[in-house]
Amino acid sequence: MEKLEWHVIPILPTADAEIKKIKVAGKTICLVRSQGKWQAVGNRCPHAGADLSQGWCEGNNIVCPFHRHKFDLQTGKGDVGQGNFIPTYPLKEEDGQLYVAIRKPWWKTLFSG
Repeated sequence: MEKLEWHVIPILPTADAEIKKIKVAGKTICLVRSQGKWQAVGNRCPHAGADLSQGWCEGNNIVCPFHRHKFDLQTGKGDVGQGNFIPTYPLKEEDGQLYVAIRKPWWKTLFSG
């Protein structure tokens, strides 16, 4: 069973379709508020390694600033024909805070249960 660790998100976007790059638990992710919903995805485009926080949103997609590859914010799946994807991260709101889940490294699971 996959173990997740929940972490408070320190910075929230203030406007719809705004993208913020944040560091959480050693990972750099993009936090996006698109169409009234929070999403968290990986920060690097798998095609050429571009910083997705420098891209923009189109509907429910984040668009790479280099080659305009599009990725679904909910699933991470690239557009038809791209054959690639970006990681997505679960989010939850609790007590006025937003949390992101990061997969616990397998070696931590061995030593801490």
